[in-house]
Amino acid sequence: MRTLSKLLLTSALVFPVSSHAALTVFACEPEWAALAEEIAPGATTYTATTARQDPHHIQARPGLISKMRKADIVVCSGAELETGWLPVLQMKSANPNVQSRNKGLFFAADQVDTIGKLEKVDPTMGDVHPEGNPHLHLDPYRMVEIAQALAERMAKLDPENRDTYLANAKKFSESWETNIKRWEKEAAPLKGKNLVTYHSNFDYLLQWLSVNVVGDLEPKPGLPPSTQHLASLLNLSKKTHIDAIVYASYQDKKGADWLSQKAGVPAIELPMSVGGSAQSNNLISLYNDLIKKLLEVTRRPENS
Repeated sequence: MRTLSKLLLTSALVFPVSSHAALTVFACEPEWAALAEEIAPGATTYTATTARQDPHHIQARPGLISKMRKADIVVCSGAELETGWLPVLQMKSANPNVQSRNKGLFFAADQVDTIGKLEKVDPTMGDVHPEGNPHLHLDPYRMVEIAQALAERMAKLDPENRDTYLANAKKFSESWETNIKRWEKEAAPLKGKNLVTYHSNFDYLLQWLSVNVVGDLEPKPGLPPSTQHLASLLNLSKKTHIDAIVYASYQDKKGADWLSQKAGVPAIELPMSVGGSAQSNNLISLYNDLIKKLLEVTRRPENS
């Protein structure tokens, strides 16, 4: 028995991962954990953040380092969204699987075109992303492309389950495209509405739905609303019709509530990702809830 135990232990050290073992996924944000589970439902998936946390500012805690050390693939937004903490996790985890973008490091922003790219950046511009807006999970068309790219990357890492990953991505895309048609029909009344937003969180979503962003609660990206800036937005509301103010579930609502009260327009909290509201427990329900909450704008008496 002792000899057998030694043989088994030696085998485990030489061959640490079975060829049939499911992937271990480290997702930086909940949306990518949800997408990974669609494509690889048998995978072990860990999410580093919640929808009620600002993904720009996360501490590289020991628990996160431990989870990354075990990962076969890290799935993140990219476009420098996680630049303040992801490199620290990579370094301290010392996991060779997740150091290269050609292997186990997958950035969604690398798979599609991003909006808001900047050729030149200087410190006076605030917390901007020169590689473009990283919140691209709120564009359903880009999500189809990202799902396909993620399935192909998983297939590369785990070739024995290639057919499963690709089949699941196809199934996801077909379901997603059906939902896109429904969402676009339901959201048609939102076209042309004017919103004040908080940061650029919902730019992809609002651009897709042809909703206008006429103001931002941030005086500069990354800076909280100031009294002077809020006063300028109030003045804007007297010149330009504003239908609503929207902010993410993890953001401080004080500025939005102040402007809402003074300008007489609703302030709406929107889920930024899966789990950002009680109704958004997966990707489809996230979109369902976002559109439902935005449609509240059209039910105001002055808009009827």
